[in-house]
Amino acid sequence: MGRTRSRKSAKPAPRQAGELAHDRPLPDARHTPELWIFGLIFCASVAAYWPALDGTPLWDDSAHITPPDLQSLDGLRRIWLDRVATQQYYPLLHTAFWIEHRLWGDAVAGYHLTNILLHALAACLVVVILRTLHRPGAPLAGVLFALHPVCVEAVAWISEQKSTLSAVFYLSSALIYLRFDQDRRRRLYFLALTLFILALLSKTVTATLPAALLIVLWWRKGRLHWKRDVLPLAPWILVGAAAGFFTAWVERTDIGAHGADFNLSLLERSLIAGRALWFYLGKLLWPANLTFIYPRWDINAGAAWQYLFPAGFLAVLVAFALLARRGTRGPLTALLYFSLTLFPVLGFLNVYPFVYSFVADHFQYLAGLAVIVPAAAAVTLLTNRIQGAPRAILPVSLSLILAVLTWRQSGMYRDPETLYRETILRNPSCWMAHNNLGNELAHLPGRSQEAIEEYEAAVRIKPDYAEAHYNLGNVLAHDDPQAAGSHYQAAIRAKPDFAEAHANLATVLARLPGRLPDAIAEYKAAIRFQPADAATHFNLANALSQNPDGLPEAIAEYRKALELNPEFLEAHYNLGLALAKIPGHSQEAITQLEAVLRLRPDLDSARQLIQQLRQ
Repeated sequence: MGRTRSRKSAKPAPRQAGELAHDRPLPDARHTPELWIFGLIFCASVAAYWPALDGTPLWDDSAHITPPDLQSLDGLRRIWLDRVATQQYYPLLHTAFWIEHRLWGDAVAGYHLTNILLHALAACLVVVILRTLHRPGAPLAGVLFALHPVCVEAVAWISEQKSTLSAVFYLSSALIYLRFDQDRRRRLYFLALTLFILALLSKTVTATLPAALLIVLWWRKGRLHWKRDVLPLAPWILVGAAAGFFTAWVERTDIGAHGADFNLSLLERSLIAGRALWFYLGKLLWPANLTFIYPRWDINAGAAWQYLFPAGFLAVLVAFALLARRGTRGPLTALLYFSLTLFPVLGFLNVYPFVYSFVADHFQYLAGLAVIVPAAAAVTLLTNRIQGAPRAILPVSLSLILAVLTWRQSGMYRDPETLYRETILRNPSCWMAHNNLGNELAHLPGRSQEAIEEYEAAVRIKPDYAEAHYNLGNVLAHDDPQAAGSHYQAAIRAKPDFAEAHANLATVLARLPGRLPDAIAEYKAAIRFQPADAATHFNLANALSQNPDGLPEAIAEYRKALELNPEFLEAHYNLGLALAKIPGHSQEAITQLEAVLRLRPDLDSARQLIQQLRQ
């Protein structure tokens, strides 16, 4: 009979250099079924965002929901190849909108539901990534991200589908890359890179992903190896930098992120950045008074108290760096991820929203994970010490509170009037909200006086606000042309190249006795700034034709209008009238009037003129 050896308990394998104890699965990562978590996240997201589901289009949503000229296959080609075909050059985002328009047209509920589902999918990816990293609290982190009210602006606003769509690609790319880092399979690397490029084509703030991956790799290993860690991400950094520079150029040249509002020194931009970091952190920890447009801070390099924000951030950074040297890398990891993910919108680069505010909730859509993930881990580790049913009280209560806040906040996004009134209530000095509310009211029957009051409030707050003066002029033009002209002139003083203000001022002046020469000068100024506007050429021709000496120039302007818009019925008609007044041009006049009849066969006046010219 063989001798049996006594069995000793196996010793744990020695940990390799750089391996952390928390790299191994923790208790909460073993039991909760994935599908149950994902189902909970999707259902909770739809419930929390229910008030926004039937919301009407807001602000620039109409520029994102695919317009008629882009709804064809040729329109899809233009989305990719014509930089200015869409409001921002995010071709993958606008391809998604193009597909959605094919599915449900202009029914906005479909767009809202898509945004909510993308947000829920991003939350599920957070869970999977944290499980891959063997972090505690993965399910709770996904739930908190799905329900945190600071995400409402990105999810309830159709235009911000760029945030949710890019987040799905960003997080998918991160997940695949982390798996590539474990087994170095080349196909995983290229799949992750492809997903990263798709994220950039949806929204270029995702260019920070390679930096975020390096931070995570440093957190896991304690150091970065050039060949294994840094070199594979070098192409990503180059691609992200190129996309970032391109977007910055587009923001400046096409969208208008330049001018006096952006003339900030490096010191002033640093003060903005320091304050913004604390602002975003505060909204994550205490999400009260969230609003669509926050007050634009008065940045003053001479005010000592404003230096407290960047100084406080640097102090925390140093403290966390000292903790990291002692082996506690988590706090520094979170801080670095938070600040680097926010970097594109901290003030060092010009983005158009800085005209009215240096901060916005949707700017920290991804950066908020730096706080949500550690908070979920802390709550999970704390509740794991509690036995029985009471252990669920804290995470469930926290989730319910956030869900209620998100439900209430998403109600702001039901319609433009609600959104702007709530914004003004929380930010009374928001001149843009007053102006936008005026735009909404001006289109409603019987509410023009309310619109005037909102426009007047906007110009009281910001006297050089060209758009509000212009809109006020439009409302007053019919009943009070003198007052309308004054506001158009104010708009032009604030913005000399405002072509529409020049054109509308000309129209008002043309109605006033003795002001026809001034009207002609304003039409010409409008054409100088916007030469491809057929309507302005037509109106200039009408003004010129009132003087017999101006008839040849008027005919040239009518021809230019038709060159820009060959189906411009009124231009054909008036050109025909003008040509009929010039001896020897009867046949040309008949040709123009026949073009009118091709466009509108029932126009008897054109047919009668043709008969008279042929007699």
